Amino acid sequence: MLKDDSQIFSTFIPGFQQFDMATGRQKKIQAEDYYQLSSQILLLTSCYERRIEYIKEVANLLLGFSSCDSIELWIKKDIHYQFIEVVYLDKDSFSYSVNPFLHQEKQGRNNIGKDLQALDILCQEIFLGYHDSLSPYFTENGSFWSGNADKSIQLTIDRKDPIYPLEINLDNVCKSFALIPLSLNNKTIGLIRLQSEQRGFFTKKSIDLYEHVGLTFASSLANQKTHEELNERIKELTCLYGIAKIVEPISRPLDEIFHDILNLLPPAWQYPEITCGQILFDGHVYSTGKIDKYSDKQAADIIVSGKKRGSVEVVYLEEMPRLDEGPFLKEERSLINTVAENVAFIIGRKEAAEERAKLQLQLRHADRLATIGQLTAGVAHELNEPLGNILGLAQLASKSQRLPKQVKQDLNRIITISLDAREIIKHLMIFARQKKPEKTRLNLNTIVNEGLVFFESRCSKEGIELVRSLSPELPEIIADRTQIHQVLVNLVTNAIQAMPEGGRLMIRTEAAEHHVALIIEDTGSGITDEVKKQMFIPFFTTKEVGQGTGIGLSVVHGVITSHNGIIKVESETGIGSKFEIQLPINECIIN
Repeated sequence: MLKDDSQIFSTFIPGFQQFDMATGRQKKIQAEDYYQLSSQILLLTSCYERRIEYIKEVANLLLGFSSCDSIELWIKKDIHYQFIEVVYLDKDSFSYSVNPFLHQEKQGRNNIGKDLQALDILCQEIFLGYHDSLSPYFTENGSFWSGNADKSIQLTIDRKDPIYPLEINLDNVCKSFALIPLSLNNKTIGLIRLQSEQRGFFTKKSIDLYEHVGLTFASSLANQKTHEELNERIKELTCLYGIAKIVEPISRPLDEIFHDILNLLPPAWQYPEITCGQILFDGHVYSTGKIDKYSDKQAADIIVSGKKRGSVEVVYLEEMPRLDEGPFLKEERSLINTVAENVAFIIGRKEAAEERAKLQLQLRHADRLATIGQLTAGVAHELNEPLGNILGLAQLASKSQRLPKQVKQDLNRIITISLDAREIIKHLMIFARQKKPEKTRLNLNTIVNEGLVFFESRCSKEGIELVRSLSPELPEIIADRTQIHQVLVNLVTNAIQAMPEGGRLMIRTEAAEHHVALIIEDTGSGITDEVKKQMFIPFFTTKEVGQGTGIGLSVVHGVITSHNGIIKVESETGIGSKFEIQLPINECIIN
């Protein structure tokens, strides 16, 4: 609104107050005053973008000009007369609403009461373009008026089929009233209803002039509606164009994209100054501002791949007049639906891009593993034969009784080192899937108890508290005993190395419906996110040269994968790490 109500009359129509408070008499209105009124109605069209404000100011203008006690405007909302805009204004109140047009048919017409209901029905008939052509109360243009509402008025409304009588008696309701149809291109688009407590308030001449004002008002309404609809389309297209620009580049974080979209929403709605937008997605809330409470909300679901993931919402912080959907326009319903569809498209596109990148990384990783596996298998085969010869000859030589003590000790060291080297080659063969697992039925608790025997003394020396919590009723599984033992040894060794200053090492077993779990949890240095991404890659290690080969976790991964199991890793730097191995219970086929 450009000007408040106190300015409207002095600005647009100087001296248009038609009732002299000093004398208590109505001033005489000249014909040119009506023409000036029409000019001011036309001028208001360009002063207000919002239809509600425009209609309210026209009602104020008409009420002030006519000095009536109340004015009511009916304005056609859609082409089928399903809904109408209704404005009521008197000296103390103003109301605006969009109502369904409840037109009554022939049934019950003869029994209509002699009260305000009859006048409402007459308004509906005039609104639809029907009247009593023989009644002196109707003008040639279809307006209806009376200066003596105490007198019962008998009408016969001609609707061709049916024709029915209507009796109007407004005793104790008002003394004078006028119903002026608003016509455009020979079609009724509205109605002005004027009421006064004074008898003889209207004259035939004044009604003729009001009809002229009505023609101007009808034309202005059409122009204003076109102007408003154009502005709404511009706002909507601006919003959607902005969203289209936001999606590039797709690599931007979702929260940044959401906030940019939200900033486009308030200007696209009728009342941007009291509008807030928010996006709810996967349990997170993104908003243009803090929303403690709101009056009305319009929302649309975000559907990604057939699943609801959240919603786009627009809220009004203050109560506004009722329109098509609460205080919202039907065009705004279409807009928020389109925004939600765009948000869903952006999410789907971004997630698809991330999934493609993840798959490409996995493919590169799988290709690298395959290449390393082939290389490892070849190296292992090449080393096995000379290592077997070294081990065999050393063992044979060590059986001689005439060997000096130092030579015998050296041969034993050769044997020990060769056995260690052969164990490493075994690990390489497992990783390269060259060694077929020898699966049998076994209990995971047994493997844990046997394996931890070798670590008890080491943990005690290094200040590590070793705690075991084994489920007493653990189902058996089908697995390779040696390989599962190796998994335990590798994970416990890594946990101990992560706690050089001591700590707590917890070993647990648990049973679920379809799997058993081996959980190894330490209070060590933890694993960074960067290391987590690479820790199962062969020969990757964070240890110093000579302190690790980088194949321990690769072997663990290969063993668990060959047993159709999974590995879950949780870790926080400075807090510790937790490895959970899940092995299926019902793995009945022994490969």
